[in-house]
Amino acid sequence: MALTRDFKETIRARVAQDPKFRKELLREGIESMLTGDIATAKTILRDYINATVGFTKLAEATHIPSKSLMRMLSPGGNPRADNLFDVVSFLQQREGVRFHLKAGPIQSNGDRAV
Repeated sequence: MALTRDFKETIRARVAQDPKFRKELLREGIESMLTGDIATAKTILRDYINATVGFTKLAEATHIPSKSLMRMLSPGGNPRADNLFDVVSFLQQREGVRFHLKAGPIQSNGDRAV
């Protein structure tokens, strides 16, 4: 399902007004990636990038062409791990945060580990 322009504008406005929301959006994208929910991770990271740095500036910082960045974070994109981690590293640095892993037990949620 495609997101509406209103939804995207709502996210952009909330990111601009609420630093805590912005950091949590980035955290959620990274956490989704680490738990194997790549589709959700790409969607969240794409929304975060569009609402913050933009793909042109991200391309300059990571030396990955903006069209390649957009393609790798598209629903059908298949990003290479090194490119994805370059993006995440830059986004964390720009946001002024560094997320750390914390080991914990796997919780079952039906057929899917959470």
